[in-house]
Amino acid sequence: MKRTFLIINLVLCMLVSLNASAKKQTEKVNAQAFELLDLDRPGLETVKAMYKKGKMDKAAAALLNYYRQRTGIVDPDINLNNIKVSKRERQWADDALEHTFYVHDGYQPAYNYGKDINWKFWPVKDNELRWQLHRHKWFTPMGKVYRETKDEKYAIEWKEEYLDWIKKNPLVEVTHDQFEMKDNESLKADIENARFAWRPLEISHRIQDQIHQFTLFVQSPNFTPAFLTEFIVNYHKHGDFIMHHYSKQGNHLLFEAQRMFFAGTFFPEFKQATEWKQSGIDILNREIKKQVFDDGVQYELDPHYHLACINIFMRALIVANANNNMNAIPQSYKDTMEKMIVFYYNICFPDYTNPCFSDAKQGDAKSEQRNYREWSKIFPKNEAIKWFATNGKKGTRPQNLSKAFLNGGFFTFRNGWDLSSTVMVVKAGPKGEWHAQPDNGTFDLWMNGKNLFPDSGSYIYAGGKEVQKQRDWFRSTPQHNTLTLDDKNLESTQSTTLLWQPEGDVQTLVTENQSYKQLKHRRTVFFVDQKYFVFVDEASGDATGKLNLHYLLTDGDTNMDAANGIIRTNYKPGSNVMIQCFGSQKLDLTQQKGFYSLAYRKKTARPNFVFSTDKKDAQTVRFVTVIFPDKEVGSVKASAKIVSASDKAMKVEVEINGAKKLLEWNL
Repeated sequence: MKRTFLIINLVLCMLVSLNASAKKQTEKVNAQAFELLDLDRPGLETVKAMYKKGKMDKAAAALLNYYRQRTGIVDPDINLNNIKVSKRERQWADDALEHTFYVHDGYQPAYNYGKDINWKFWPVKDNELRWQLHRHKWFTPMGKVYRETKDEKYAIEWKEEYLDWIKKNPLVEVTHDQFEMKDNESLKADIENARFAWRPLEISHRIQDQIHQFTLFVQSPNFTPAFLTEFIVNYHKHGDFIMHHYSKQGNHLLFEAQRMFFAGTFFPEFKQATEWKQSGIDILNREIKKQVFDDGVQYELDPHYHLACINIFMRALIVANANNNMNAIPQSYKDTMEKMIVFYYNICFPDYTNPCFSDAKQGDAKSEQRNYREWSKIFPKNEAIKWFATNGKKGTRPQNLSKAFLNGGFFTFRNGWDLSSTVMVVKAGPKGEWHAQPDNGTFDLWMNGKNLFPDSGSYIYAGGKEVQKQRDWFRSTPQHNTLTLDDKNLESTQSTTLLWQPEGDVQTLVTENQSYKQLKHRRTVFFVDQKYFVFVDEASGDATGKLNLHYLLTDGDTNMDAANGIIRTNYKPGSNVMIQCFGSQKLDLTQQKGFYSLAYRKKTARPNFVFSTDKKDAQTVRFVTVIFPDKEVGSVKASAKIVSASDKAMKVEVEINGAKKLLEWNL
């Protein structure tokens, strides 16, 4: 029985090999590839000679031999002597053999795209699902598994999918008017598909990842000379398109520029390689000054994209360093990167997680420490980065506790750096770019290992009407810890910092935002004895309507005492909070529906507690809120009142369990 099985398996392998050989014999060299290369480069002499004689097969074979033996050009992301494949990557590679493609974490298990791959398949009208299909995230894992196993089925399948994608996703550029005039439905479908398949951001993903795939597969016997020419033509088409279609701004532009620098560095044989490389580094050098404020905050005001931008700038450094091209990177570039890292660790919590402000997703300790290890190689003298990289085993913890980033509008109140610490991060800055949300004045509060007030996040990005509706709900101002008028989104997000005092027994922040045309919101935050917080929210202006002060907690058991304006959590011992609000006029306390999202298309229900009152005239309305985090809060009793308040000064008296404290500021 066993012998029969072995014979059958041998026959099947022979059939696969014969089929592959037959396909190789029908492959044709794409002569256009040689026109794109500088054949006068050292090492390409045989290629040039064969090409001039019209011997395309031999020219292609010589070119493949050149690439297989090439030295001095490095892909720093792939170590062929130490291939590491995660369980997840192995699953992606094996699933891809059956055309079940990993596209997006938010859509797992992955969809099957059919025996005859349907690259236009769009099971859920979420643009991200359609865009990210064309990033081919499973291709590089297929290459890793191939290098580990030497099983040619991965190389054969990758090659077939690669060529199938080229065939079914033509680059079609037509103006809107021309599109409307066309009667050819097939052409219309191709034009529509090109919006997804040939968006510059997706192209840049492929430009970068195809370097990894080239490195992993080039030694395969199925990576034939003819296929190499198709690869070169396709790759050049990608680079040439981006050169003329860079995104206008933001992190997309940074991704594209960094990857063009990588492309020009890794494939110097292209006639346009120097131009690609120079355009990429020029954009990065320009944009790092434009997109990053003087305090190190990236202008999208989103911790997740801030981190992404650090790593974009870092990738260029790593590529330049690996390929002896560090002269392209000025010192000012590195100095700005270091500022960005300092900002990032100051707004993160002691467990390495980040607030999910704007469209941010939550990180994890393992991934973040890996980032710090990479950063520490570039900034070995920064003891704080080293401290985070080693989980406190080496280096020195940051010298500061509370910290402000006045240009970006982020403020951290902190009483320590260990897991038992209390950390509040307030977001109240300038108008951010696309990923920012109308959330000025909002905050997260982390205490003793738990985020008690996690930001709502974004849940989903953009797409059809239903997808957009979900995105708009999570982004809306009422789903944030701030003040609204009639539960409308803020009309302006341009906060001004009036006072930042981070020292002493009472640390103070005063910030204000012209939230609506006729209503200004001023928020004062007192951090008292490095223990608890007192908020004073002032709504001034001619606007009338319902003022709602929102406090959104994490999921878990809570008690609401509406009569006395008190909320107490009953979470597991160790991390709880008491909230009590006092008003300059009668307040109503209600509970509304709330959710928060830490990852794409993943949400958790939580309460949205709302203190409400009517604003009937131009008189300023004030709320005073005591926020008291502690291991247990059942016995905490609080009272607070405004002693005096003007445009230039404030005095507040607060009493906690019989102990009184006077809080004040003067501008």
